[in-house]
Amino acid sequence: MLNVPNGITLVRTLAGVVLAVLAIVEASVPLAVAAYVVYWVGDMLDGLSARLLGQETRLGAVFDIISDRACTSLCAGALLVLRPDMAVPLGIFLVQFMVVDTMLSLAFLYWPVVSPNYFYEVHRGVYRWNWSPPAKALNTGGLVVLVLVSPTPLWPAALAVAVLVVKVASLVAVAKILPAEPERG
Repeated sequence: MLNVPNGITLVRTLAGVVLAVLAIVEASVPLAVAAYVVYWVGDMLDGLSARLLGQETRLGAVFDIISDRACTSLCAGALLVLRPDMAVPLGIFLVQFMVVDTMLSLAFLYWPVVSPNYFYEVHRGVYRWNWSPPAKALNTGGLVVLVLVSPTPLWPAALAVAVLVVKVASLVAVAKILPAEPERG
């Protein structure tokens, strides 16, 4: 548990949460952007350091998944304060990310892979749709950008629904191949 990647996860989570809370209290776009930048850069750095230092662990992957939810929920709350007209797309996104994507992301525990980043060993399509670099960028980053720049909630809502459909389809695909019991790994 005590390693460099988990230390980065802890610091990026605390910093991202503090910045997001300040963004909510101050209704500040710069603080909301800073919260997302700290969260996303920290999320990339913890994974990169885990791979480079040979410190990838299943516990670290779960810690990362949980920390992502803490950062995302508060960052989305900041966006909601800044853009209350985006309540529908942000609501769809939060249900998708906090519930459907959490179940999908934790499904890796059923196989002897260290994290969702290796899910291609289980199901290439599900990996490609959810954890490949382009999918990761589009699934959350695309929505955040649309919420910040779109004059209407229509486009962010359309993207949020599309991502929800992909996540549900991915969860169904994973459910079809789930072993009876998780493999120990």
